[in-house]
Amino acid sequence: MTRRRWIAEEFAGNHAALTGGHADHLVRVLRARVGQEFDIATGGVVRRGRIVSIRDGRVEFELAEAAVSAPSVAQVTLLLAIFKFDRMEWAIEKCTELGVSRIVPAIARRTDAHLAAGAEKRVERWRRIALQAAEQSRRAFPPEITAPIKLQDAVQLSSGALRIVLAESEQQNSLREVLAAHAGGEIILAAGPEGGWVEDELCFFQTSGWVSASLGSTILRAETAAISATAITISELG
Repeated sequence: MTRRRWIAEEFAGNHAALTGGHADHLVRVLRARVGQEFDIATGGVVRRGRIVSIRDGRVEFELAEAAVSAPSVAQVTLLLAIFKFDRMEWAIEKCTELGVSRIVPAIARRTDAHLAAGAEKRVERWRRIALQAAEQSRRAFPPEITAPIKLQDAVQLSSGALRIVLAESEQQNSLREVLAAHAGGEIILAAGPEGGWVEDELCFFQTSGWVSASLGSTILRAETAAISATAITISELG
């Protein structure tokens, strides 16, 4: 039987701990007990852990020496324009399960003002969602989720990476074709908000060295586009 995996907040030597609400969920919802064993991820390494102590807001583990094999994570960053929070949270969860290494929320022209104003307060919630999704999908660590930034700053990310902006207006290059020519290294995918990127944003991407790519002839919701692009990219990377 596959053991449940948890990503520890604290670890040193052969000891690790879950803290706060993370620990409370393990104890109150899953009714964990001293002596139970789980897979515990500590800094990208996964080891078998046995619960040795439980108290309010803290579960401590003794770790075995042998590490459990943890697959590598593709270096894929998702630049995600901010849109309706419930749908955006679903995209964050699914893209985490698929294997993105970083998510950068960006304020685009079509991001509603009230969403842009409230985004900073949602970051910790997004990180919790990503942590839970990483554990569920048996990753060794969650993706980094940065604080929201303006699009003009986000466009300058990692100039050495293959940077791809998903554009409904793109008629020639499909995402698969762009990825097929990729020689390795980091990939950044830019997925637009509801309604898509405006024309001057696409021009800004182009003049900043990004490559435009299409996901096909149909018009996708923002969350569907982000998830589809992530799935295609991870699949192409093998």
